[in-house]
Amino acid sequence: MKYGFIIDNRKCIGCHACTTACKSEHDVAIGVNRTYVKQVEKGAFPDTRRIFSVMRCNHCSDAPCVEICPVEALYTREDGIVDFDNNRCIGCKSCMQACPYDALYIDPNNNTAAKCNYCAHRVDVGREPACVTVCPEHAIIAGDMENPTTEISQLLARQAVKVRKPEKGTNPNLFYIDGDDSSLVPELTDKSGPGLWNSQARGVGHYAKAAEKMLHTNDDVDLLQMTIDNEMQAAYQKKDTENPNYIDVLNGTARRVYDTPDKGILWGWEVSAYVFTKAIAAGAFLIPFIAFLFGVEISSTIAIWSSGISLGFLALTGLFLVMDLDRPDRFLNVLLRPQWNSWLVKGGYIITIFGLLVTAWLVMNLLDIQIGLTVLLWGTALFGVLLAIYTAFLFAQAKGRDFWQSPTLPLHMLVHSLMAGAGIFMIVSMIIGLNDWITLLKNIMIASLIINLLSVITELTITHPTTSAKAVVKMITKGRYKSLFWWGTILMGNIIPLVVLFTTQNDILMGVSGLLVLIGIILTEKIWVEAPQRIPLA
Repeated sequence: MKYGFIIDNRKCIGCHACTTACKSEHDVAIGVNRTYVKQVEKGAFPDTRRIFSVMRCNHCSDAPCVEICPVEALYTREDGIVDFDNNRCIGCKSCMQACPYDALYIDPNNNTAAKCNYCAHRVDVGREPACVTVCPEHAIIAGDMENPTTEISQLLARQAVKVRKPEKGTNPNLFYIDGDDSSLVPELTDKSGPGLWNSQARGVGHYAKAAEKMLHTNDDVDLLQMTIDNEMQAAYQKKDTENPNYIDVLNGTARRVYDTPDKGILWGWEVSAYVFTKAIAAGAFLIPFIAFLFGVEISSTIAIWSSGISLGFLALTGLFLVMDLDRPDRFLNVLLRPQWNSWLVKGGYIITIFGLLVTAWLVMNLLDIQIGLTVLLWGTALFGVLLAIYTAFLFAQAKGRDFWQSPTLPLHMLVHSLMAGAGIFMIVSMIIGLNDWITLLKNIMIASLIINLLSVITELTITHPTTSAKAVVKMITKGRYKSLFWWGTILMGNIIPLVVLFTTQNDILMGVSGLLVLIGIILTEKIWVEAPQRIPLA
């Protein structure tokens, strides 16, 4: 038994009965949808067409949301339905990043993830999903695809069908008859001008808390203003050929006229900050380990500074991780109810073990215990490398964001840790004086900066297979992030420190270079985390 959906676009009239039935059946909050009807207009007047496409969870056979969920809040039933348990969910939003179809949202009523669950409670008692029952045109067909006597099985055998984003390898079980790419492929249409449904840039799902605060103030004017995307409104009112949001209604360009509200940036500054502090935590230990490999003595003073910095920034990493959760009260579920395929779980254990090992290394140095110290150093360094790079594999599990699928991302993370470690020790050198380490720190930083520049160039210039990834590259190098990238990341965070390190040995200037490198890293992480999330998934 394997349940699936067929959407017959030959019959759909865009009445939104499925949307309202779904909201009623599951008491879905205002501003979010488990299913909705996307409307796209195409053609040039008077030869125009409006396309209606029902959007919802695809109940994938290889569901990336299930794989990335750290606490098994999402799971695949034996009948193929991808269901969820909101009693487990920690609100990490990883599933929303992993889903290529934008099918999940954060329920503003309980701050946990939610989505279409095929009306599993109805299916279990022999009834059809609510959307199927209510559709007046029988445009939504549901059933067991492996039973040759069912209507859905017979339609799949007779009709040519399409699925959304087959290149993702998720094997979706939602099929479209007469599906049109201008509706199914999000990059083929731009947002239309501001309207009641398509301009709700805030107050949706994860951002509903802000809307609730405004409601309690009874300030209706400010609440209304909050729902208007000013940038899009300006693009609609004034022709700007360089603005991707501008739509010329008469030129035949396909455009979205009814869409789900934008969910905004799901992983915000907390995630960028946690990647940054994690880099420092790992680098602060890896730098002394590299010194050990080159035969440089690690004094007790260096060991104490190294472990203290590492543990301090590791604590900040944990704090930012918890702050990013919409259900921080359940954060221990990651360790106590783990789903081991998720790199969020593996990362949680890596952070924990690394913290314990660094603490042991600190204690042994304080007590001047030499037995086993070298073995502990090697073991801690191994987990330091894992700490530096595991986020790359977590981002790779977020299949909805094409730019994060770069094979160079682990190198990107590791090099940033070495840069952060060298930078922090250059700053420490201004305080306690590390004369024996200056040359080593300088060489590590120069090598790391050169590798980092090559890594960035590779990430931005390799052939990206999707228009989504290409759009992110354009956004970084020529779009809204270009100033931050070229002036902040490249010039201030890489070029200037390289020039200074090649031309001086002054402690103060080297310390300033270390600070500039750290600023460059946090700017890079902001761009790399934020930019891909600005590409629409549906």
